[in-house]
Amino acid sequence: MTDEMEAIDEATQYRRKIDHTLARFSAAHDEMEAEEAKRRERRERLSPASLLESTRTALHRVVTTAPSPEEEAAELAAQTRLQEKKQRKIDQSARFGRIAAAVVAGLVFLGIGGAWGAQTYFDAKFTQVSALDENSADIQDAEAQANDENFLMVGSDTRDGASAEEGVGTADSTPGARSDTVMVAHIPADRKRVVVTSFPRDLEINRPECQRWDPAQSKTTDEKVPAQKIAKLNTAYAIGGPPCTTKVIQQITGLRINHFVGIDFNGFKEMVDAVHGVTVHNETPIDDTILGKVLLETGDVTISGDQALNFVRARHVKGDPTSDYGRIKRQQEFIGALLRKVMSSDVVLDPGKLSDFITAFAKATFGDNLGVKQMMTLAQSMKGLDPSKITFLTVPTVGLPNNRGNEVLVVSKTKTLFDALRNNTPLPDPNAPIPVSEQAPPTSTSKSKAGSSKSTTTSKKSGTTG
Repeated sequence: MTDEMEAIDEATQYRRKIDHTLARFSAAHDEMEAEEAKRRERRERLSPASLLESTRTALHRVVTTAPSPEEEAAELAAQTRLQEKKQRKIDQSARFGRIAAAVVAGLVFLGIGGAWGAQTYFDAKFTQVSALDENSADIQDAEAQANDENFLMVGSDTRDGASAEEGVGTADSTPGARSDTVMVAHIPADRKRVVVTSFPRDLEINRPECQRWDPAQSKTTDEKVPAQKIAKLNTAYAIGGPPCTTKVIQQITGLRINHFVGIDFNGFKEMVDAVHGVTVHNETPIDDTILGKVLLETGDVTISGDQALNFVRARHVKGDPTSDYGRIKRQQEFIGALLRKVMSSDVVLDPGKLSDFITAFAKATFGDNLGVKQMMTLAQSMKGLDPSKITFLTVPTVGLPNNRGNEVLVVSKTKTLFDALRNNTPLPDPNAPIPVSEQAPPTSTSKSKAGSSKSTTTSKKSGTTG
């Protein structure tokens, strides 16, 4: 080894070159024998003598094999070529990465553009009507309802355009517009639950003044229909269409209705056929005195469009406690089943089925603030939640019709229910007793039905039973 303080002459420079070469090759040697060194270290600690011997051996090997200047030049050239090759690979990878990023960005852009274009295309198919009044004085706890979604869904049995073969009647035989189904799907801002509340078509209401609705033109006229203190709920739609129905429901619930969805029976079955049937859970055979044997199978049954139409329309079923409550239960079951089917991979991942469903749905549907995005919000909320978080129930009534044949609202329980929805607090017990002051007076014809009717107002948790 040389001393760096020695006078620099030719011999010293040569020895220093050897020293530097020794250091470089010693490092390479140490790296190649790293694993062997680790094993030796585990066996024994190195003594100073063995370390000296190892150093002498390495020095001898390096000195006797020290490369010539020509060899060092060749080695440097080889390293340079290797570095240049490595740099070319890096440059090529970078170029490929930039190209790939550009391609992906293009595909994303095209995908977004395509999705936007498809949404715009399908949205244009929906019939838009004026139904909402989001600044109504009937809305309560407005701040608490910020970002909540409230879908008022009305099943209309307007016969315009229906043929006799469809079994729903025709515009000549059954003129005008009626609401056969009225329900509100409430989705709070945190999206942690969905509550679907149905309203009996024969619910007794205090109907406000409304403008006359023209179902053929899907709009209101200039004629004003006076308020009526005692009326059935379905007259609100028959008289004033979507705007009048929205007004009545906002008066009862205090909810801000921000989506109106109307579905005509005419074309309804096409939605079911578009997704190749919907599976419902049928507890008992459905034998209707008007429609006939609607569905005799029990358990999980896949039904077609024709069967689905009668499944939700049947209101004269043998064994139903009342014409309204049995049908409400079936309608709730069907709505949940249809939304689950639409959001299943069987439909969502099948462009043909999804396109056919949206087309059929748009054809049979009309509404306000309604489109693909809004309906996907409703479907995704109901599909993505645990079944125990989706509650189907009926607005609290006394359970028996009064002497006018109308269902009577239990005002105190109704207030408690919708207070909980507006403020996103736990739902009240649906089986809580009705205050004595609001109980229906017993009659000789209704005593025998009291037990069975009461159960129909119980909250339903949607798994497959709705």
